[in-house]
Amino acid sequence: MSPATPPYPERIPTAERVAFLRQPAAYQGGVRSVETRETRMSWVFLAGERVYKLKKPIRDRWLDFTTLAARQRNAHEEVRLNRRLAADVYLGTARLTVENKGALAIDGTGETIDWLVVMRRLPAERMLDRAISAHKVCASEVDRLADLLAEFYRQRAPATRSIDDHIGYFLDQQRVNHAIFADARVELAVGQYAGILDAIDRFLVDESDLLAKRVRNGHILEGHGDLRAEHICLEATPIIIDCLEFNRELRLVDPFDELADLALECSRLGAEWIGDTLQERCATVLDDRPPQRLLAFYTICRACLRARLALRHLLNPVVRTPDRWLPLAREYLERAESARLILAAPPAVRPATRPGGNDGSPPQTAAPH
Repeated sequence: MSPATPPYPERIPTAERVAFLRQPAAYQGGVRSVETRETRMSWVFLAGERVYKLKKPIRDRWLDFTTLAARQRNAHEEVRLNRRLAADVYLGTARLTVENKGALAIDGTGETIDWLVVMRRLPAERMLDRAISAHKVCASEVDRLADLLAEFYRQRAPATRSIDDHIGYFLDQQRVNHAIFADARVELAVGQYAGILDAIDRFLVDESDLLAKRVRNGHILEGHGDLRAEHICLEATPIIIDCLEFNRELRLVDPFDELADLALECSRLGAEWIGDTLQERCATVLDDRPPQRLLAFYTICRACLRARLALRHLLNPVVRTPDRWLPLAREYLERAESARLILAAPPAVRPATRPGGNDGSPPQTAAPH
């Protein structure tokens, strides 16, 4: 074998590994069928009462999963971090092994060629995004979710991060926004949304002191990193899965930045009251009420991020569900435009700080009856 030739297990292509994991016979316990889902970074296999996640051997500016050792480290880190908010869901890791004559197995006796994260399967109908769409979310469930998040944030120690690094993150994200939105391949009428990007640029020049103050006052911590409705299960004790495990820098956030992300998603799904409730209860527990213009800035940035991630699908060599991404990006940008109007208002007529109000008035929260 020449020095440039990888060892035999590394020459088993991802497609072959995925094909094996699609088969019910790959799993113990009499699995009858396997549902397979593909994300940008992973293959996910729903097999009976368990879920198995296989990372793709990819690399980008934030991660590198191209080696077996890197995928092993990431699998263990994914379990460790997600047990913070889903202790009994993340069961551990499993090895994908190659046996005699090249047969594959899960936790076999042969050589390890990959690593899997093993999870308890959650009821799909109780995931927050599905429950919102089915109009099956009640106020008490949202209160319990808010209490869980508030306690999670309360227990996190302030992260060590400089003001320059924190503001620099937003500047860097804005550079990517400009590049993606202007890319002719995404067919986005960028002129229609220029005001959104201008609002972010102006805020980072004129009001970056609000971001600096959050750092100085110890409000930046290691959070979840990807707080989305589809990652929340409304069991008796709420469960939050799929944190952003591959890069700690991306988990260093203001809690109200993450909450703005979740509020944005709930609003897009038609349940704005959920975001209002979460922000207000967390503000009360944490005794922390950021100014409304900062929350609006967070909302704009998160909306642009979600739009950008949708548009990136159109830049792939092979585009899955191509008709989905441009309308989704426009939905998020419409939400960003609504938040931009808050920043555009003169200071004298800006609404009171939210959640709650600086004048002691209650927050404008509308929960269902």
